[in-house]
Amino acid sequence: MAVKVLVVDDSSFFRRRVSEILEQDSNIQVIGFAVNGREAVDKARELRPDVITMDVEMPVLDGISAVKEIMAATPTPILMFSSLTRDGATATLDALDAGALDFLPKKFEDIARNNEDAIALLQNKVKEIGRRRLSRFTRPAPVTRTTPTSAPTRSTTTSSGIVQPDRSFSRTATAPASSSAGSSSSVSSMRASGKKYQLVAIGTSTGGPVALQTILTQLPANFPHPILLIQHMPAAFTPAFAARLNGLCKINVKEAQNGDRLVPGTAYLAPGGQQMLIEGRGGSRTLRVFEDDSPRITYKPSVDVTFASAAKTFAGDVLAVVLTGMGADGRDGARMLKQVGATIWAQDEKTSVVYGMPQAVANAGLASESLALNDVAARLTRETGCG
Repeated sequence: MAVKVLVVDDSSFFRRRVSEILEQDSNIQVIGFAVNGREAVDKARELRPDVITMDVEMPVLDGISAVKEIMAATPTPILMFSSLTRDGATATLDALDAGALDFLPKKFEDIARNNEDAIALLQNKVKEIGRRRLSRFTRPAPVTRTTPTSAPTRSTTTSSGIVQPDRSFSRTATAPASSSAGSSSSVSSMRASGKKYQLVAIGTSTGGPVALQTILTQLPANFPHPILLIQHMPAAFTPAFAARLNGLCKINVKEAQNGDRLVPGTAYLAPGGQQMLIEGRGGSRTLRVFEDDSPRITYKPSVDVTFASAAKTFAGDVLAVVLTGMGADGRDGARMLKQVGATIWAQDEKTSVVYGMPQAVANAGLASESLALNDVAARLTRETGCG
């Protein structure tokens, strides 16, 4: 059965272009159009599409407000189109918070290396999110954080070469609520393995921004290890996403920079369009962030690339988690980690927006646990001994 799509945009040219691209795929059917957010809300209720493509900036009612109303009245998977600007990034992240599942740049030439790849990516995203039942999705509840004025953080270096911050200041946050499967009782019954770690690495794609926010906002300020975050995201979006997470979390979150030293309780988000590696053995461990023009690597940043680097640098002292996302990025890197004794977890199918990346890891026999999204943070704190 074809995925039924409602296309929403105030530009007649863009509506026509999106429609033409989608209907090149026999498994997709465009069933209607809307020219503003108010009409989108009405058409969503009338037509009951499987997927809605939504512009951010529109007259009468903007895209973010339309997403909120649609999710309240007739919950529907929504794919946002946005500009690759700072304002566009902020608006898109707001739309994801409101309930949209994924996004693409509005300029198709920014989507992929060539027109054919861009067309396939749009079609595949629509089909993937259109196959999922919206009741399975998890959205984070509003989170607030207060950070008291304090002197710059002081730090010392441990014998392992990882910088240890001075945690004399405190942060407070409200953990997000979740409708995902899994419960705290099921997590509390799981015992920590007793294994020692030096690094946590998390890879994700479609559905990742919400998944990462759900997990990271639940971690305590005294989380004992650095965390590497590899999220498929355009370069214009990662600074805004890192800043947003840092404003919501008890731990520190930053966009990774070349030469950053790894600090416990800090999460480093790989910059869009670049690769993130770990350098150093025995002494200080630092990040190498660099432009990658290799045609052999599809994703920039790539979960496989960072996971492979973690395997080389930290061997088995890594806890890696593969979350929701299209494709299989992370499988090969997880295999390298597994070979040196690292621990691999995967998000379960029920709470994944797209069960592609975690499924690839699970089907390869690499994941020791399959976890509901809202259980991941509790398992991380228990496994690492900080909760």
